[in-house]
Amino acid sequence: MKPKDRMLIVSNRLPVALSTEEGKLAGRPASGGLVNALSPVLKNKGGVWAGWPGTLQEVSPSALSGILRRVSAESGYRLLPVNLTKEDLDSFYSGFSNSVLWPLFHDLQGRCDFNPSYWDGYMTANEKFSKVLLRHVKEGDFVWVNDYHLIPLGGMLRARRPGLKASFFLHIPFPNVDIFMKMPQRKRILSQLTHYSFVGFQTMRDRRNFLDCLKIFYPEMKASGRGNVVRVRKKDEVFLVGAVPISIDFRSFSALASSKSVISRSHEIRKEISADRYILGVDRLDYSKGIPERLRGFQRFLQLHPEQRGRVSMMQVVVPSRESVGEYLDLKQEIELLISRVNGEYSTTGWVPVHWRYGTVPREELAALYRGADMALVTSLKDGMNLVCKEYCACKTDADGVLVLSEFAGAAIQLANGALLVNPYDVDAVASAIVEGLTMDEGERKRRMRGLRKSIARNDVFRWVDDFLRASVGKKLSEFPEEEASAMWPGLESDGE
Repeated sequence: MKPKDRMLIVSNRLPVALSTEEGKLAGRPASGGLVNALSPVLKNKGGVWAGWPGTLQEVSPSALSGILRRVSAESGYRLLPVNLTKEDLDSFYSGFSNSVLWPLFHDLQGRCDFNPSYWDGYMTANEKFSKVLLRHVKEGDFVWVNDYHLIPLGGMLRARRPGLKASFFLHIPFPNVDIFMKMPQRKRILSQLTHYSFVGFQTMRDRRNFLDCLKIFYPEMKASGRGNVVRVRKKDEVFLVGAVPISIDFRSFSALASSKSVISRSHEIRKEISADRYILGVDRLDYSKGIPERLRGFQRFLQLHPEQRGRVSMMQVVVPSRESVGEYLDLKQEIELLISRVNGEYSTTGWVPVHWRYGTVPREELAALYRGADMALVTSLKDGMNLVCKEYCACKTDADGVLVLSEFAGAAIQLANGALLVNPYDVDAVASAIVEGLTMDEGERKRRMRGLRKSIARNDVFRWVDDFLRASVGKKLSEFPEEEASAMWPGLESDGE
């Protein structure tokens, strides 16, 4: 890549949070795992992030342009909007993306809805992304496409710009052959992934599953090489496939957890919970996160160990997600019912077994919750990586805490030596892991946590970005020169159909 070549990142949503203030639309930079991971790639480097801005309101192009220009200046990179209709979101986002790909790729095929019309909507929305990008992409630009919503995008772009460099990263798991074969569009999805110059997965297991599917549906494509990244020959061209696990900004979380305000707040939280120790769960509302399984495991722990009642509580944080979908409302009700049962059965004067918060949590408050918790309990039924467990370890600056981690989280492969691994479907195993963590001597706790922190610090988000860029364009993040933010975008037009 040449010094002035740009990077364009594409995701389903733009990293902007829109809200209505005094009857007017306003915006601010969004936060979250993907945003926190990818912002360093673009910030002050002339980068562009394309995606749906998150509104269906009738907003004039000039008003949206003004909001995005202000947020762009604050973020340090340009935001490029792709406008979608309600019909697009119904079939593309709620439909094929989250009623087919999401449950299927999380091994939960019983939750799939293989409505044929969803596929048409999925392709239509991806065409809209393609048209916007093609109006802005320049010779030498590199396009980094993110996640399952946009699998067809690379092929659409390269059909019109054959020389374009485009890579793809799948943030969720890739299923094994037996599960993948259940999808009616299985061969088309596989074919679309082969149009990228590099396809990145979270784990070697995901990469192996993908290559196994290629062997069945495209036996003429041959993989070769060793290590995390291998070459796949496709007729007269080659593309790369690799495992590049995502991570967090370890130093940022660790520094935040060491601040006076967070330390003070962590002490307040412990007083509010009114227990000698507390176990923390932090999740987006989703059936893949295993929140009911976690609560049942904690309930079993209290049942089997009455001596711990009054001494150990759980704090469960649930961040709202897809609240308009009935399945997610049902899950929220199930969680509420389980918490009511546990608290109804075991609460005493001055002690509540399960505390819970439903809503978004500011980053500083989250760091305080992490810092104060004696244990983090992550019971994902399936997870591409899971960054909560890494954030928890980063915030345990005193190295005194226990991580109980699902065997089915991608992070379990990296963190197996320090975490207590557990099968979330086994309530007795979850209860036993809680006991093991609570009774572990201080020396063992700190030895394990120091090892976890060292591993996460060494394999942080910047390492992930570097690994992905090396495989994609043979270039590290530091090799993208910084620019003055004010000179990056003289104008910002709104795009969409």
